[in-house]
Amino acid sequence: MTRQKSFKSRVRTRMDKTGESYTAARRHLLTGAVAAEPPTAAPAESTPPAPGSGAAQADRISDALLRERTGRGWDEWFALLDEWGAVQRTHTETARWLVTAHEVPGWWAQTVTVGYEQARGLRAPGQRRGGGWEAGGSRTVAVPVDRLFEAFSDDGLRRRWLPDVAIRVRTATRPKTFRADWEGGPTRIVVGFAPKGDTKATVAVVHEKLTDAEQAAALKAYWRERLAALKQLLESGEAGR
Repeated sequence: MTRQKSFKSRVRTRMDKTGESYTAARRHLLTGAVAAEPPTAAPAESTPPAPGSGAAQADRISDALLRERTGRGWDEWFALLDEWGAVQRTHTETARWLVTAHEVPGWWAQTVTVGYEQARGLRAPGQRRGGGWEAGGSRTVAVPVDRLFEAFSDDGLRRRWLPDVAIRVRTATRPKTFRADWEGGPTRIVVGFAPKGDTKATVAVVHEKLTDAEQAAALKAYWRERLAALKQLLESGEAGR
């Protein structure tokens, strides 16, 4: 099924559930796809690299993959965004335009927007537009998504792979997202989860509100190490002992 047909199927499914008109259901799905700037985990079938990776989006995501997921390659999107005047727009405006005008899925709209902003010098890799830095990483773990979510939400389990860290949970929506203040703030983590079948799941962590590139680089290495420890703990079966 093509991306456009898939979207229309979602619209009709919402119409059946809510009784809305096609236009109202379509508007709801489009506006809901782009909210705050930081993305969480993408659907399992289309997971791009985690944000805060330190490399430009256009270098990390191939033209072929971007074209497969969005219908256009990097240069085509950049030309289209230049013509639309994206340099003068906010991040949210640009991502929303990609969703509403071109039906780009929400995660990929964010990806294209970040890639464009980096290419036009509006932000450095790992930096949020307007300043501020972030870091993070992602892992696929051979456990069900509920178990992966518990590794963050359950205090005892979390301390086994993330020791000596004080966090304050802000929101936790099982088994999709987990947000928490880090060591009393001002930094915080935004975590997204996506199933990959019944026995595997992906976690993506974004550590926000960092002060500079040096802190971002340090936390990038930290999360690489900690997510590897998480994977080992859960896949070894030791977490259940």
